[in-house]
Amino acid sequence: MITKENKDKAIAKVARSKDDVGSPEVQVAILTERIKEVTEHVKNNKHDFMAKRGLMQMVGKRKRLLKYLEGTNFELYKKTIAKLGLRK
Repeated sequence: MITKENKDKAIAKVARSKDDVGSPEVQVAILTERIKEVTEHVKNNKHDFMAKRGLMQMVGKRKRLLKYLEGTNFELYKKTIAKLGLRK
């Protein structure tokens, strides 16, 4: 479970404004933090198949959000990828 502090840090990295919590780039940042935490859990608990399933769902959702962002605003997409350190 992502802590409030980690979530706030992730939001602060890519937020458009102070009150922005729902834009695609913010959603991608939050998902990235959650994916990092669940990945560590899955490494330690190889037989937790529900966690693996949830991880794959989060990765898919992040992929769809990034594809949407790439199609609507390519410059913002590139900035978001760079800020979060994602490969594409």
